[in-house]
Amino acid sequence: MKFMLQVYFATTNRNKLEEAKRVLGFIPGVKIDWKSIDVPEIQSLDGRKVVEEKAKAAFAKVKKPVIVEDTSLSIMSWNGFPGPLIAWAVKTMGIDKICRLSGPKRTAKAEACVTYYDGKKLKTFCGSINGRIAIRPRGSRRFDWDRIFIPEGHGKTFAEMTLEEKNRISHRMKAFAGMRKYLEEISVQKSLF
Repeated sequence: MKFMLQVYFATTNRNKLEEAKRVLGFIPGVKIDWKSIDVPEIQSLDGRKVVEEKAKAAFAKVKKPVIVEDTSLSIMSWNGFPGPLIAWAVKTMGIDKICRLSGPKRTAKAEACVTYYDGKKLKTFCGSINGRIAIRPRGSRRFDWDRIFIPEGHGKTFAEMTLEEKNRISHRMKAFAGMRKYLEEISVQKSLF
């Protein structure tokens, strides 16, 4: 019998799911399904810790191997704040105010961390990209802060890019590329036995 690893990507955000599917795609011996579940998120400035705790909470609900993802937006003039607390900052302040208060240099870093957890193994991959905060929000609304983050070497915000353009360079793509390689390795190892 051929090995098949069943993994659930736990998120309530369809946009995250679409971006993840484009990177993970088809992996022989691995079946990835979506599980729309809401899991508690600890408040921490350590993105890796946030995503690993989310993975444990998702596994407790699903009782099967899970993948979870979380993003950070660190603004350098704010000493890296809000980082993983960006969703809270957007909800509290709004993205217009974040743009206004970002300072003259406006430098920022976007980071995504993706964690796999099967009840025993906890494996996390992170990807980041430097950039700057736009003067004002621009582009369509896939993710709130995509409209204010301009990746280094580009003139468009993430929200002004096509999904293909964004996925070639994004922090999320880098993190999920690491996850893809890890899942391929698991599949190969298990198929040998």
